[in-house]
Amino acid sequence: MNRIDYSKKWQVLLAVSFGGLLATVDSSIVNISLPTLEKDLNASFATIQWVVLAYLLTVTVLLLGIGRLADISGKKSIFVTGFVVFTLGSLFCGLSSSAGMLIAFRILQAIGAACLMALGPALLAESFPPEERGSALGINGLSVSLGIILGPTLGGIILANLGWHWIFFVNVPVGLIAIPVAIRSLPVSEKQRGEVFDFPGAIALFCGLSSLLFALTISQEMGFLSLPSVVLFFFFIFCFVLFIRIEKRVTQPVIELDLFTNKLFSVNLITGFLTFVASAGTVFLIPFYLQNVLGFDPEMAGLLMAVFPVMLGIAGPISGWLSDRFGFRLLTVIGLAVLSLSYFNLSRLSILTTWQEFILFYSPIGIGMGLFQSPNNSAILGAASTRRLGVASGLLAITRTLGQTSGIAVMGALWTAMVFRQSGYLAEGATAAPAAFQVSGLHITCLSMGFLLAFGLVLSLIAWRREAREFAGPISKALAK
Repeated sequence: MNRIDYSKKWQVLLAVSFGGLLATVDSSIVNISLPTLEKDLNASFATIQWVVLAYLLTVTVLLLGIGRLADISGKKSIFVTGFVVFTLGSLFCGLSSSAGMLIAFRILQAIGAACLMALGPALLAESFPPEERGSALGINGLSVSLGIILGPTLGGIILANLGWHWIFFVNVPVGLIAIPVAIRSLPVSEKQRGEVFDFPGAIALFCGLSSLLFALTISQEMGFLSLPSVVLFFFFIFCFVLFIRIEKRVTQPVIELDLFTNKLFSVNLITGFLTFVASAGTVFLIPFYLQNVLGFDPEMAGLLMAVFPVMLGIAGPISGWLSDRFGFRLLTVIGLAVLSLSYFNLSRLSILTTWQEFILFYSPIGIGMGLFQSPNNSAILGAASTRRLGVASGLLAITRTLGQTSGIAVMGALWTAMVFRQSGYLAEGATAAPAAFQVSGLHITCLSMGFLLAFGLVLSLIAWRREAREFAGPISKALAK
């Protein structure tokens, strides 16, 4: 048996962190530029929002296919290709002269980002020994948090001094530095001989996820019961059933369904998804509360919102280090408990809340997410065999992007419905309702997210109890002898 070489683990962490930093900076930096893009490219808001949506949709539908392809042909070549494609996409986005060109090149950029996001955790899991995996994932999570924090600030400076084109050009030098680092440091995975890519399954998965994401996206304006939304949701169900049938019949599927027979693996994926639903819904709604209700300007609101990634960035590496020494289950349970209680506490926000009180209310969410995320990611990757790490990493990434899309759609729709129920329908939208009604709607939404995470906590506790029983069984038999 060959001894695994861990000598380049820190260089691998640097390369993967570069990828995480690029992907998150680009996402948050683009959001702040949308009003400028709408004006400079002479495009409608409905058109310009596809600069964000096209990126998110493309990344989500490609993650699992890329993960499986990497398991077959090797992770290093696909990860490095992702850096190259992302860097070229950034260059072409900056050179765009119309909204259509920008959206098209954002799709190209997203293809590269999908390679980086799908394979980063898998490469870390391969490059670090199991007892250091949580720490590595925690440090990588810090780079993601840093990207979220830097994006709005860096974007504001660039827009004010250089123009929107440099929002994308800024990625190019980072990519040019990261590509040679990745080439030199990443381990070369052995290609799996005799393996073939499951194209029918990949196509069914692609169509199903596309339908679900489009349904969630258009339902925010058209409603979940509108005809287009209902048709897309039913098509998603059809594609999902078809995908399951294909995966059961083919010998080398995109996703080996017996992965989900591991109850702990499934619970960790579900709870990870629930945390991203809640966090995305919060990040989407809180800016409206800060600006429309409390009257803060966008700059102050952005600084207050930075509390979440700052606390996540502090708690994540610490939690990863602790999980390496004491196991992941206790920390994921504590993280979910902190998150659930934090959302219940967030329902106490009012029209009189000060900025100091907001920080006290909002900080625990970042702490809870940091405590939960690194151990949970480590547990998911640890449950998969080496030849399935790409798919496991892709599943991990898809819980994040799908959770974010679902959270914005579902929590946004819930908040809007609650505001309209009290104020009556407003042509200008829910944000035009009196502040008291907006806060009331936010209370119900935060309570809903708290109960959602409490459900995740119960699942995690059940899994922990089952895990303890399975561990205790062999010990009891040994003692009986």
